Amino acid sequence: MFLLRHMLLLRYLLLSTAVVLLLFVSSFWLPQWDLRDCGSAWQPCLTSSRQTPLDALVPIEWAEPEEAPPFIKECPGQTFQARRLLRYLRFSLSEDEDDVLLETYLQSWDQLLNFMESLGTMVGFFSQKVREKVTLIRELSLKHASKADGKLTDSSKPRTPAAFGLKHGAYRSVRSMVEAELQAGVVNFSRRTDSGSRTLLRLHRSLLWLKLMLDGLSEGAGADGRFRTPGELSRDAYRVALAPHHPWVLRQAAELVFMALPDRDYFLQLVCVQTQEEATPVLRVIIHALTLVHARTQRILAQYDLLELP
Repeated sequence: MFLLRHMLLLRYLLLSTAVVLLLFVSSFWLPQWDLRDCGSAWQPCLTSSRQTPLDALVPIEWAEPEEAPPFIKECPGQTFQARRLLRYLRFSLSEDEDDVLLETYLQSWDQLLNFMESLGTMVGFFSQKVREKVTLIRELSLKHASKADGKLTDSSKPRTPAAFGLKHGAYRSVRSMVEAELQAGVVNFSRRTDSGSRTLLRLHRSLLWLKLMLDGLSEGAGADGRFRTPGELSRDAYRVALAPHHPWVLRQAAELVFMALPDRDYFLQLVCVQTQEEATPVLRVIIHALTLVHARTQRILAQYDLLELP
């Protein structure tokens, strides 16, 4: 009798998980409502405290050298490499103006996607949509470059980052892309469009989510001696960065996804360290670079009133 009840419970849990996954996947195609619309029977409000992101404090010699600090190592056998992420983030910061270079910004996202996909199938649902956004900006840059050159793109050529039209022209940087799209009238402030500016805004919000999660992973134990779990950190970061822009169904599904994240030791392995003491300086250098990139992008989007695009 006990065995029968145990099997029935297991089947129920598996069925519930499958239903949640179905809701989670399908909800990505739901519109992104504003929180002002919540409160109805069909869209309950999610109560969460809005937090103010804090910049990570790192010694200047960690934050500014041309090469990655020696304690950030290449990690054999895995796709995510913290050294490469740091290099792309730094190269994305334009030297001559307050701008972000799109080619290396998207290469940073390539590494962040490797990081997300290393966390398991559940997070893969998030990374799938992020990857589509990265691809869309590259496709838009290629299309714009082809029109500017007055010739069709040879689809048989391998699509390396340099071939996406990100080296020169309108899609060279965040600022140049935004200005070109506003001038061309492809950015719509009342309805959803597949513009690079709107797509970048979604990536920008996801970047804040990852930054806040890494902030938490860089911290030590609390007053009770307990480390907060990656699931707790991801959930709290999501509530600040992404939940205000997602429908209620997706917010509820996301809460369950974070419960399935690996433990803290697994995250330490991703940055090629063994202990929290080794992980903290590595993470703080990366967080510093993420903060600089996010802050520049935020200023540009705010300057052109693009932070609330539908």
